[in-house]
Amino acid sequence: MKTKVFLLNNIVDITYGNKFDLKNMTFDNPSVNFISRTALNNGVSARVDRINNIKPYPGGCLTVALGGSIGAAFYQDTPFYTAQNIAVIHFKENISYLAKLYLCQVIKFETQNKFRAFGRELNKHIKADFTVKLPVNQDNCPDWELMENYMKSLKYKYITTKIKNMPLNLNTRLWKEYILENLFNFYKGKRLTKEDMVPGNINFIGAISENNGVREKIETDYFYPPNCITVNYNGSVGEAFYQSQPFWASDDVNVLYAKDFWNMNKYIAMFIITVLKANKYRFGYGRKWTMEKMKKTVIKLPGGEDGMPDFIFMENYIKSLPYSDKI
Repeated sequence: MKTKVFLLNNIVDITYGNKFDLKNMTFDNPSVNFISRTALNNGVSARVDRINNIKPYPGGCLTVALGGSIGAAFYQDTPFYTAQNIAVIHFKENISYLAKLYLCQVIKFETQNKFRAFGRELNKHIKADFTVKLPVNQDNCPDWELMENYMKSLKYKYITTKIKNMPLNLNTRLWKEYILENLFNFYKGKRLTKEDMVPGNINFIGAISENNGVREKIETDYFYPPNCITVNYNGSVGEAFYQSQPFWASDDVNVLYAKDFWNMNKYIAMFIITVLKANKYRFGYGRKWTMEKMKKTVIKLPGGEDGMPDFIFMENYIKSLPYSDKI
């Protein structure tokens, strides 16, 4: 296979996105994906309302994180807005989404060792001198058809869902404020050094942003029971996950169990986790989300008539989402 190094800006059109802040978006009738600098969930951090007079980017583009998870590249099949430090790639030719996925992987590969936050940042190079190595055709141009066929040759299985209905309406203007310590009992994780770890079958939850927080599996007689939420106060601050299996949490992680007056399940947890993660912009490496700060944190949730959160609505909302049957 013949290949050639291309200046990316010569084969596609690159723009710098909307540069919106998620905290300033509204969520009354969310219909547009909001792409941020995360390496998770295809770059989608939320669904937001469409803004009058601002047309979303169309489906069919690629997005590339220029900060945060630098180089995280995704194919967007539906309209979207972007946060700051996101490049949007538009194609000059009509090529298949599989060929675009191929280019995503090449972009990720090219950024792995060449760019880093607070050092050689990608935003200064993406339109200037960022290059990609691609297969070429007889005209010495990118061979998009070969890339498409290569992707077709890979073994994969489509994820399907039986949920066909539209999600329930979220009217955030009617949400109420709740202090976290009034909803949860808090526990701090326990320190465990690498030298003391023994490989086993119990999940070890670290302060990371992927793999549901599971850094590795260890052997231990001490573990936290499941049906709770873990939130990083250090490391990847503010990342939150639902734990459905017994686990050990590191001392960089806070563990939240529902208070006795309500019963948590995975659907309610997923709703609350999304709200928790929307608050992580307030904290970072220099301002950790310590247990005391977390206890006093105020979040907004759908409110019930009795003054308590409407947990039934939260559960039903998550169940109304496509692919919720895969949770």
